[in-house]
Amino acid sequence: MQRLSRISFLLCLMTLASLLTSTVLKAQNAGGTSTANDNPFVVEYYYKAKWGYADEFITLFKKNHYPLLQKQVEMGRMLKVSAVQPRYHTTEDGRWDYRVTIVFKNATVANDSSFDEKALIQQMYPDQATYKKEEQRRFEILEGHWDLPIKDLNLNSK
Repeated sequence: MQRLSRISFLLCLMTLASLLTSTVLKAQNAGGTSTANDNPFVVEYYYKAKWGYADEFITLFKKNHYPLLQKQVEMGRMLKVSAVQPRYHTTEDGRWDYRVTIVFKNATVANDSSFDEKALIQQMYPDQATYKKEEQRRFEILEGHWDLPIKDLNLNSK
C-alpha cells in the first residue's frame, strides 16, 4: 500500500507540473506578459535509484545523458545544467539521489515538441546498440523520477 501511495503522489506531482507548464504556455500564447517568453524556464529533475545503484546510475547519466544536455547548452537551447545530491539521508518516502537543474532559454524552448533529440542522439552516439543498452540499464535501476518546473520567489516584494 505504501508503494501505491508513493506512485500516486508522484503521478499527482507530474500532472501538476504538466498543468503548470501548460498554463504558462497558454498565457504566453494568449498575449500574456511579453517578458515571460524572455525569462529563463527552470526545471528540476529528481532521480531516485534503487538502493545500492546510485553510483551506477550517475555514471551512466554522465556518460550518455549529460553530454546531450551539454550539447543543448552549446546550441543555446539551455542556459545551464547543474546537479546536486543530498549530503545526508532522509526518509524513504522523501528520498532522492540526484537533482539535475536545467535552465532553459525560455518556456517555449523548454516545451518545443519539434526539437529532435533523437537526431542529436544518433549524431553523438554512432554505436546505437551500446547507447540503447546503457540507457535501458540506467532506467532499470531507477526507482523514481519526477520533473518539477520552478520559479523564483521574490521575498523582498510586498
